[in-house]
Amino acid sequence: MATLPRMTTTAPIGAHLIGGDWSTDAPGGTAVSDNPARPDEPVGEYPLGDAGTAAQAVGAAVEAQAAWRAAGFGFRSRILERAAVLFDERADELALVCTLEEGKTLAESRGEAVLSAETCRYQAGLAKTSTERIFPTGNPGETIRTVRAPLGVVGIITPWNFPILIPVWKIAPALVAGNPVIWKPASNTPLTAVAIAGVFADAGLPAGVLNLVLGPGSVGGALVADERVDGVSFTGSVGVGRGIRDVVTARNGRVQLELGGHNPCIVFPDADLDMAVTAVVGGAMGATGQKCTATRRIIAVGDVHDELVDRLAVAVTALKVGDGQDPATAIGPLVSAGARAEVVEAIDQARAEGAVTVAVTEEVPDGPCYQAPTLFVGGTDLTITREEVFGPVSTVLHVDTEDEAFALANDTEFGLSASVFTNDMWTIDRAVHELRAGLIKVNGPTTGSEIHAPFGGEKNSSGHSAREQGDTAQEFFTRTRTAYIKPGRLP
Repeated sequence: MATLPRMTTTAPIGAHLIGGDWSTDAPGGTAVSDNPARPDEPVGEYPLGDAGTAAQAVGAAVEAQAAWRAAGFGFRSRILERAAVLFDERADELALVCTLEEGKTLAESRGEAVLSAETCRYQAGLAKTSTERIFPTGNPGETIRTVRAPLGVVGIITPWNFPILIPVWKIAPALVAGNPVIWKPASNTPLTAVAIAGVFADAGLPAGVLNLVLGPGSVGGALVADERVDGVSFTGSVGVGRGIRDVVTARNGRVQLELGGHNPCIVFPDADLDMAVTAVVGGAMGATGQKCTATRRIIAVGDVHDELVDRLAVAVTALKVGDGQDPATAIGPLVSAGARAEVVEAIDQARAEGAVTVAVTEEVPDGPCYQAPTLFVGGTDLTITREEVFGPVSTVLHVDTEDEAFALANDTEFGLSASVFTNDMWTIDRAVHELRAGLIKVNGPTTGSEIHAPFGGEKNSSGHSAREQGDTAQEFFTRTRTAYIKPGRLP
């Protein structure tokens, strides 16, 4: 395998990985990956592919498909186990490039690398467990069993907000199930993607089994439109996800979508407010609010409202905003100046519509990507309480009753995550059964999940997509076949 090129020891040159070879071919030109915390210190350069690049990658995956399927689960598992070791060994290196490109804190970035190692270990282990089922039959001597076969050639398109972990969530189960992969990462974090592809390549992945193509959204569009691609797993915006769904399902391909969220957190009067405030602020403002599971609406029930608002205001005001490389930083910059402009526009609109500002973080550094975490109090007529704003902004809403709280929590087109803070078991039971969200937290933030448990949403957050993570991850990346087996008669 060719060696990944380097421009200097500190400024990497990005490259495509196609058919086992690193390539800096740039039919679309070259681009610079920016550092949102330090715009005058670019992270590095990378080549822009085009539709032809995507087609080459798909061709390499098709060519590798038969051998990778025949390699067997043991061989595939051992590669994931070696990848897990490399993720651990390179955690600091991966964290640095992630923080440089995305802006999140080093601790958050390193956590992604460590959880990626755990994801590879888990999926490697899961591949060694039985996926077959046996069914009874009324025919003497016959056995009915199900078996799983690889889905085929898989396209994976990932976002920039979790540039290490989300790709591994998808790539690891796809590979271990026997599928070759073409991966198109977000344009904000291309060098992080190159580092991840390097981990899998160095773990011994055969040529063509994982292919990486860098470039604009049109490259992803070409990948999606290629009829040789049997399935596409996508995390991103609702609009793009719907477009992918329409293209792929038109040829009877399979689609897995993880889209937006407008996640509620209900705080009841009996809640532990110390616990609630910490979780709400972390859920709303952590990772600079750039999580699909971030807390967008805080629903205060009854007379807990005033004290909750006061405590949240103190906590939000005290947050430390700065460069993610600074260990003292709690909130890094937004990923780009464009992302910040969208957040500022939403904040200005909320104020124009009558939202009351109750807290704004102080002492925010100068720079085009830094944004002060902001807490509003308002009503459901505010646009910000209906439309997702991908930044450190949240709104406290007040209701009088439990019924109103659950109705308001569900009053959204999304259904990714939700949380409640209460000690009442009846209320907890109601939350688990009535909240229309794929992820429900009790006395915990709307953010965060475990790699061995299913992850996904309802309504426009995920639609009817198969769940990611856990043992359910294999459902998307495999085809189930039912076999009726009866021995023949002896001669």
